[in-house]
Amino acid sequence: MASLERNNKILLDLVRQPGNSSCADCGAPEPDWASYTLGIFVCLNCSGMHRNLPSVSKVKSIRLDLWEDSLIEFMRERGNSAAKAIFEKFVPAFIYQPQQKDCIVLKDQWIRAKYERREFTAENNFLYQSYYADPFESTLWKKGKDNKQFLKRIFLLSRKDFTLKYFIKEDSKVPKAVISMKDLNAVFQPEKIGHAHGLQISYLQGDRTRNLFVYHENGQVIVSVFNAIRATRFAYLQKKHPSQQDSELIPQITRHYLKEGYMEKTGPTQRESFKKRWFTLCSISRKLLYFKTPLDATDLGSVFIGSERHNYSVSETTSKSSRSGRWHRGIALQTPTRQFVFMCEQEQEQAEWLEAFRAIISQPMTPEDYANEANLRRGK
Repeated sequence: MASLERNNKILLDLVRQPGNSSCADCGAPEPDWASYTLGIFVCLNCSGMHRNLPSVSKVKSIRLDLWEDSLIEFMRERGNSAAKAIFEKFVPAFIYQPQQKDCIVLKDQWIRAKYERREFTAENNFLYQSYYADPFESTLWKKGKDNKQFLKRIFLLSRKDFTLKYFIKEDSKVPKAVISMKDLNAVFQPEKIGHAHGLQISYLQGDRTRNLFVYHENGQVIVSVFNAIRATRFAYLQKKHPSQQDSELIPQITRHYLKEGYMEKTGPTQRESFKKRWFTLCSISRKLLYFKTPLDATDLGSVFIGSERHNYSVSETTSKSSRSGRWHRGIALQTPTRQFVFMCEQEQEQAEWLEAFRAIISQPMTPEDYANEANLRRGK
């Protein structure tokens, strides 16, 4: 008869071993659940997603549940590293592998792709070869540019000319927009968009950033669109930077924003009234964008953030202006040509923005950064 105390001690020893000490699916530290049919250790959040796949994965707590001797032996034989060698044997470089803080749909579809659809075991290569289809077509719900209504639109990804096009109607001959892969970014924003599968696609339109907010009711579809965009972006980057290794290109395919949120902003003379704006900070482009609301289609303006060596700095400040708004946790961003003053509502928000600004300012600028800085100045 299995001993609860003995077997749970064995599991706790196993989960401390290299490879097992983080969740097999999202990398969260100290997983305390395990799939005894797959032989992997997972975190609480991922264990909930495994419960939705009873035909391929069954989970137990490694601390609270009774484990039979045969299951303990299987966990000894398998473990996270051995399981990844099977279920992640052929993961294309462009496929996004979710981390602990990523949204549910990304983690859920990663788990389903690995264990339910077995996309990366070489058994079903045709499943992910669809990402290479040219063109890659999908119908998504897109938010209107000037209203909150979401309408169906046809999206076409092309690897031949590295573009994303969308059409208003199925029989439309002329696309509503042709978007170059050069500056395109895609990131899941479920809370901002108000849908669990909400995806934000951003790109440069002239000297402004244009945002498209889309979703699909089917999680597999929207994640497939996201990874297809990544596949096309990856192909573009490989052509643009033939001497760079894949490991250098992968972080550039798509990127999370370093920080987003509301602050109050004043004008260049600092005598103007403070106005509440939604700010987005991107560490790759070194840009701070600001919008009237989180779902604005186009930014109101942007600020390039260079390095400390080039006279960029950030510090706390207080506002003595009678025109300042309700918030008084100030930030002064100094550039070579101007000082920007922002106000945060809470001390915690101020600290997070200061940390984010300093993270960018501490990084040296690349040749591409210099070009972006010059372009932004010319645009103004």
